[in-house]
Amino acid sequence: MKRGGTAMRLVLGAVVAVAAFSTLSWAAPAPDRPDPPTPLFASDDVLRLTIKGPVGRMSRDADAKPVPGLLTVNGSAPETLPIELSTRGITRRRTDICPFPPLQVSFTEKKAANSIFKGQNNLKLVTHCRNPENFQQYLLLEYAAYRMYNVLTPDSFRARLAMIDYVGDDGRAIATRYGFFIEDIDDAARRNAQRRLRDVNKILIRQLEPAASARFAMFEYMIGNLDWAMQAGPAGEDCCHNARLLGVRTATAPTEPFIPVPYDFDFSGFVNAPYAQPPPVVKVANVRVRRYRGLCIHDEQAQAAAADLLAHRAALLAVFDQVPQLDRTPRTRAANYLGEFFDQVGSPAQVAEIIKTCLGPKE
Repeated sequence: MKRGGTAMRLVLGAVVAVAAFSTLSWAAPAPDRPDPPTPLFASDDVLRLTIKGPVGRMSRDADAKPVPGLLTVNGSAPETLPIELSTRGITRRRTDICPFPPLQVSFTEKKAANSIFKGQNNLKLVTHCRNPENFQQYLLLEYAAYRMYNVLTPDSFRARLAMIDYVGDDGRAIATRYGFFIEDIDDAARRNAQRRLRDVNKILIRQLEPAASARFAMFEYMIGNLDWAMQAGPAGEDCCHNARLLGVRTATAPTEPFIPVPYDFDFSGFVNAPYAQPPPVVKVANVRVRRYRGLCIHDEQAQAAAADLLAHRAALLAVFDQVPQLDRTPRTRAANYLGEFFDQVGSPAQVAEIIKTCLGPKE
């Protein structure tokens, strides 16, 4: 699920002017009238699905055309929907890393009014990468990371877990594994009466909302993730690297301060996937070694973010109980890893030591 090159892993961002915002085409409700979540992300119940298509023969080329397939919802409200499938990501797109690719699922026809996928056009599907059971556990831990950020703020991506039967277009079974869909950023924005920032690659430090930025950075420190940037994105893409920006909704565009919303946690020490490596520019031994990469100008807010995470300790650890079939060993290892963080943030003095590695100017 990697996005962007090595240079983008820890981009602090050049001081540049922000480009003009694009006008969004959908009609915005009043800022104090957030939309409800779409049906897919209104529940945490595990879906049971079948995806049929040439999954085993899909091109890993980023420019490859999508291939046709079918998505069937099993259970009390069955439906079958025509879809198109394409591979996505960078690191996990590689066959030597993930023989089973992460997928983009695009719906090609109008859905029924009662469809659980009503309102969805394109969805990211996080898949199991490899067949061994431990890779299923890595996926479940990454899903747990999304759920943990949901505990802290509604300014977050929702995720929906599914048990999926993958079937080739010849009807032969390929695999049955957990996967999860990630909420579209525009749906997350509407749910919070916000807009996403589009067509802008970099922003200034002062354009970030301090408390939200510090929460983002401290959460990433908690889970041991260095693979992000909240000010800049890969060349030619929207800001930011493994993050998206939300702003106050107006008639035509979002306005600052911008709230960074993180995604892609598979390179974190919390997940500890075997392919995960620290960015070369950060001199740590492995992804289990934490390094705070928040902005120095937000040090005061970082203290508050650490205190808030500590206050949510019980709720964050309770997320493990909401993840089905998470085995005892990876659960214990992940919980102990979080426990180390909670032990580190017990006092302002301890937090002050953590944030000494912050980035950028103090003022």
